[in-house]
Amino acid sequence: MRQTTLSVALEVKPESYDHLSSLLDKLREKRSADPSGGTGPFADFLTRVPAVHFMSLSVYPGFDYDPLFVIEANFDGAPGPFWGQLESAIGPELRSMLRCCKRPLDNDGPLFDSIAAPDARAPIAPYLERRSLTPTVFHHGNRGMTRDRILAEHKLFEATRVELRCANHEGPNPYRVLTPRQIHAKLRAAVHPDFAWLDQPPPTRIPLAENIGDWVRLISFIVAAVFVLSIPGLFLSLAMPWERYLILLVVVFIGIAMLLKRIGVALPGTEIATKFSFLKFFFSQLVPLLLFVAGYLVVAVAIGTPLSMLATARNFDAAWHGMVTWLLWGLAGAPVVIAGIVLWLRVIERRDASQDAPPVDPVMLREMARREDWIPQNHMGSLVLIKPGILRMILIRAGHRLLGLVLRIQARSGYLGSMRTIHFAHWAMVNNKSRLMFFSNFDQTWESYLDDFIEKAHAGLTLAWCCGVGFPPTRFLVKDGASHGRQFKEWARHSMTVSRFWYSAYKDLTAEQIERNFRIAIGLRKRTLSDKDAALWINDL
Repeated sequence: MRQTTLSVALEVKPESYDHLSSLLDKLREKRSADPSGGTGPFADFLTRVPAVHFMSLSVYPGFDYDPLFVIEANFDGAPGPFWGQLESAIGPELRSMLRCCKRPLDNDGPLFDSIAAPDARAPIAPYLERRSLTPTVFHHGNRGMTRDRILAEHKLFEATRVELRCANHEGPNPYRVLTPRQIHAKLRAAVHPDFAWLDQPPPTRIPLAENIGDWVRLISFIVAAVFVLSIPGLFLSLAMPWERYLILLVVVFIGIAMLLKRIGVALPGTEIATKFSFLKFFFSQLVPLLLFVAGYLVVAVAIGTPLSMLATARNFDAAWHGMVTWLLWGLAGAPVVIAGIVLWLRVIERRDASQDAPPVDPVMLREMARREDWIPQNHMGSLVLIKPGILRMILIRAGHRLLGLVLRIQARSGYLGSMRTIHFAHWAMVNNKSRLMFFSNFDQTWESYLDDFIEKAHAGLTLAWCCGVGFPPTRFLVKDGASHGRQFKEWARHSMTVSRFWYSAYKDLTAEQIERNFRIAIGLRKRTLSDKDAALWINDL
């Protein structure tokens, strides 16, 4: 089933900030003492909103803008049914919160009036669906695992623990003398009566159509990016003899390379040693790059040749030969265009301001700390201003798009690289794309979570967040930046606010435990296992 991550960001009337915060606290108090539901009046949220994995309601105080009310949700299925379920569960509370928000100035104003008037009875789900934001980057940790499947497989895991622990109260545990294959057979027979679904084939986590769609979107984006980078060369090749064109490319590239060598080094006190190297990355990807260039030419020629025949009335051979030559000259100019963009970017980065000691409200910091670490999971929400400039705007949007597409290809096994703590995370832009929001539902403490990112994924983290005002000094979008551990964590804390309402549908499960339950369930779905497979499977018990 499709998994969906989205957020709704609504501007709040400044005079209603305190009232809205109190409404969120009252909603939170309807649950048990911990921050994720459970016993108490709010326990039925699990059944009334059966699609939700994680959800948060936060209000960000206004400094450069009016306060912002944000609903973040991660759920199974399409947005429409989810918003309907949410309204049925907490509709009156949501309506009171929406009345604290400002009337939008666009075409959604009349719809807002119909739900926020004193005697309004119109459903609020259509308004929330209309105001939903599409993430610029998102990551689903246990991708393809519906909430019902996660809960069912955890129930199966607990049943296996009971069986292994209590198989023989009065004597030696019979499982201790069995081979892995025999343990599998005996354990399956013991739990099967209560879990008839073990006889059913497991649902595919990533269907073939979704898999193909991920690859098509990534390849299409790269092809489009290469074509855009080739455009200056394509036009110059039409206006210059090829000898002069090559000389111009070489001279310009050498000039840019010399300038980059001079200004590409880190400013004093801002360099962080890292194993990441652009040259090593380039040579490691040389073969895929050559294969891509060949594929790009095939696709571009297949599309361009008929268009050239139509526009110039040339025959197929002439149009095909001319198209190949033209595209090759465009590709020859692409490295120079990239070098020019990198030089422009580096000039901008050297002039960026960063915050060495971002101010953090001590009262808000204590409130955030008070609500953290009650359960194995935690929640983080951040809101930062985006640096201005047309180049920054293009690079950040393109960088986020590429990062999101790459994550869909690489992060499929329940983990983000070597990091095994993230359930759902996403970035989104608000206020006419002048501010960047980040939300994450993760395991362990906030400190260890960011340390994990800093140590293992600082390049991707820097790419996603370097557009934020005050971010630590960065080079070439991916170097340094988040590697400034202390400075980055202080900057991140400064951008956060209290998660006044946060809900988890499986509050005691880590992302790693969900994958462990999945592997155990996959093994128990099989009637028999080979000795080798059983020996591997038993490691998860």
